[in-house]
Amino acid sequence: MACYELGQRDFGENYAGELTEKAEKLPKDIRWHFIGGLQSNKCKPLAAIPNIWAVQTVDSIKKATALNKSLPEDRTDPLHIYLQVNTSGEDSKSGVAPLTHSSPSSSKELEELATHVINECPRLKLLGLMTIGSFEASTEAGAENPDFRLLIESKEVLEERLGVAGGDHWGVGGKLELSMGMSADFEQAIKAGSGSVRVGTGIFGSRPPRG
Repeated sequence: MACYELGQRDFGENYAGELTEKAEKLPKDIRWHFIGGLQSNKCKPLAAIPNIWAVQTVDSIKKATALNKSLPEDRTDPLHIYLQVNTSGEDSKSGVAPLTHSSPSSSKELEELATHVINECPRLKLLGLMTIGSFEASTEAGAENPDFRLLIESKEVLEERLGVAGGDHWGVGGKLELSMGMSADFEQAIKAGSGSVRVGTGIFGSRPPRG
């Protein structure tokens, strides 16, 4: 509780079940962020948490729709959504394909997901994009992180396409937020423009093995 007592109110959790337990026990003014791999069957229990503020790992229309439909009727605030982008191209990572300035117009997976959240999920708010980059890119000293650079480019291209479509029900002031950077590379991520960094081990230490 030391971080909470110092004024921190945004906390993240990787596991849906543990997030549910922690939200029941810990102060209700915490803004919970789900940052783990999102499974379709976890959308309903996550949406039921009263003070869940954001889900940062949405990577499909099906999951976005499930979150939107599962939010309690008495919830008045939107659930903030980050779309997960697989910037490293690793099969082990979730996320939709990134967008680049040279992407063909037919490359629309990220755009279609964003448009679905904006137009078909009125109880969600598209806040930004999130990535989990490769371990090598995160630990290579002194080099510009290519995963960060690609997420920034995806953000710029998506903002352009959403701007053409019109509407202001996304981002903040017409700009999408970025969630990138973890314990090994959060300083570089902040310098690159990340508004949300996911620092767990660097603050709380290594997580005990799950039994």
